[in-house]
Amino acid sequence: MGEQPIFSTRAHVFQIDPNTKKNWVPTSKHAVTVSYFYDSTRNVYRIISLDGSKAIINSTITPNMTFTKTSQKFGQWADSRANTVYGLGFSSEHHLSKFAEKFQEFKEAARLAKEKSQEKMELTSTPSQESAGGDLQSPLTPESINGTDDERTPDVTQNSEPRAEPTQNALPFSHSSAISKHWEAELATLKGNNAKLTAALLESTANVKQWKQQLAAYQEEAERLHKRVTELECVSSQANAVHTHKTELNQTIQELEETLKVKEEEIERLKQEIDNARELQEQRDTLTQKLQEVEIRNKDLEGQLSDLEQRLEKSQNEQEAFRNNLKTLLEILDGKIFELTELRDNLAKLLECS
Repeated sequence: MGEQPIFSTRAHVFQIDPNTKKNWVPTSKHAVTVSYFYDSTRNVYRIISLDGSKAIINSTITPNMTFTKTSQKFGQWADSRANTVYGLGFSSEHHLSKFAEKFQEFKEAARLAKEKSQEKMELTSTPSQESAGGDLQSPLTPESINGTDDERTPDVTQNSEPRAEPTQNALPFSHSSAISKHWEAELATLKGNNAKLTAALLESTANVKQWKQQLAAYQEEAERLHKRVTELECVSSQANAVHTHKTELNQTIQELEETLKVKEEEIERLKQEIDNARELQEQRDTLTQKLQEVEIRNKDLEGQLSDLEQRLEKSQNEQEAFRNNLKTLLEILDGKIFELTELRDNLAKLLECS
């Protein structure tokens, strides 16, 4: 086949909605292998992705293509030949960056290959153009094909002058006349060919529209056949893609095993945290019960305190009444003592008088 995968990765494949040109339409239900292929026969690079036996991406890289990162894990590029925009969703930013680097690398390689091809074509076409006297390099118009006597005569003279150099050195005059007759015959042949080409050009100009329609039909058929060939080539090269896919699956399994181990450790940690949380919940329930008991006891103490305050207030009122009564009695006693003192003094006086 001459076409081998040179880089592969896995991604979810999308295409732009042909109706809205805004929404993305997934072309794969899950992540599939997306590969760069190099066709050494035609010297082209392509991006190909298969979903089973169906080619969901078949894009030939051209120098004017651009891969754009629209987010940390999503990138896109436009394919004018397929008249669509492809989008790829990757599992990580690293995979996206790697794919973008390869896209830029193969795009530059495609540009260099195109330039080399053009240079090769120019080098190939230059000898034939020089042998035709340079007339075929100009646009194909009746004037350029037929020319005029003034335009053609210098060409013939220019071509005959280099061949006349040996005559100036040593060749006989008869040989020079033979060369001139030869070029005159060539000139007559060229005039006849130019007339035929002029007639053919006029006829082809009248049928340009029909040729364009036929060309469009041929291009459409060629594109369909090219896609079919590509699908067949992709199926034939699926073994390499399966091997690559297997390697990627092994790497994915290892990553999943490591992730599973981390998750199990995290689950154990969460279980310990749950146990600690349960213990804290039990302690909280115990403290809540004790708090309720304390609150009940506090209410009882508050009731007792209120009763004691009432009794204290009553006792203070009784003490105040007792003090008032005692004060009254003291006043009465003072009065009686004063009276007894006066009575004693009077009795003493009476005793002295008697």
